[in-house]
Amino acid sequence: MSVIFKPLESYRDDFTYHNSAQAISRFPFPFPEDNYMYSVNIEPATPREPGSVFSHWFDIDEHYLSEMAERSIVLERDPERCLVMPHMATAAWDTLEMLMTHMAADYPEHFSLSREGERWTWINRPLGIEQAFTFGDADTLPCEPLEYITRQTQGDFALLDQRDGNLFMDAGMVTCPADWSIKFDAGMSFTQWHAPVPMAHQMGVFERALKYLLNIQVDHPVRRLNWTLTVNPRMDTSSETYHEWGQERALVNAENVASMVHLRVELQFMPRLPRSNALLFGIRTYLISLEELATNPAWACRLHRVLRDLPDAIADYKGMTLYRQFVVDWLSQYDPEVVVA
Repeated sequence: MSVIFKPLESYRDDFTYHNSAQAISRFPFPFPEDNYMYSVNIEPATPREPGSVFSHWFDIDEHYLSEMAERSIVLERDPERCLVMPHMATAAWDTLEMLMTHMAADYPEHFSLSREGERWTWINRPLGIEQAFTFGDADTLPCEPLEYITRQTQGDFALLDQRDGNLFMDAGMVTCPADWSIKFDAGMSFTQWHAPVPMAHQMGVFERALKYLLNIQVDHPVRRLNWTLTVNPRMDTSSETYHEWGQERALVNAENVASMVHLRVELQFMPRLPRSNALLFGIRTYLISLEELATNPAWACRLHRVLRDLPDAIADYKGMTLYRQFVVDWLSQYDPEVVVA
């Protein structure tokens, strides 16, 4: 299925972003049950449902041009959102090769890669890029290899060095995080950067997840879904920019809740990088407003029940305490149990 890109939309200021009917239909709704509690929630990343977000390793969709424009805006304001520690140079080239190879194979109408030994040529038709370079020689690219390829790929990427029985966030391109910072987390272990998450540590979730991730083999990636709520379709909800978006949570009311509040779902994809043995941690973010989500009444009903019964500690960690009740009240109209009562 060929991807048709929408004209540029904005994830800031006037917020013109919205989803087409097709984008809504393929949205990765994250709740298999009417309640939610932390779990390891990791599965083999085998291809599923042609045309879905699970059909390829790296999903490219109608928002491609808009997300790439947003990434450029963020990097212009804050170039340090992309960082690569010196010992991660091989992992950066690993990532470039993996992304180029899969994008060219899965979306040949938009991307192509030709190789003659170490001399490669990359073509990105949507962005009008044609680049000849020598693989392994950063001087033949206009910028560092991780930055080069992730400026052309939807989603955030952290590169995790595996050593001493742990994973360390030693490189990454992170311009659309859900209230965290690559600059703050750089160099931290898996255990350290998950430290703020409530309840999950007592349940042993992260210990089991780390054990699983350390044993991922080349060509056997895994994936999971993570979620939160976001006010406005704002991609860059980083710790650094909290002063720009934090106050928006207090603007939600009963009249605007359906258009302002968005379910934010991360498709987290984790393949082993073959040369460096690092783990690539891809975080592909999808946004859908409540009014868009409610075009699927079953989703609206389930989200109502999940948020209504969500433990307060999790709701507070996900930053929805100020407006949670507005969301629950609005979604209740789609819950047959509430309507009958």
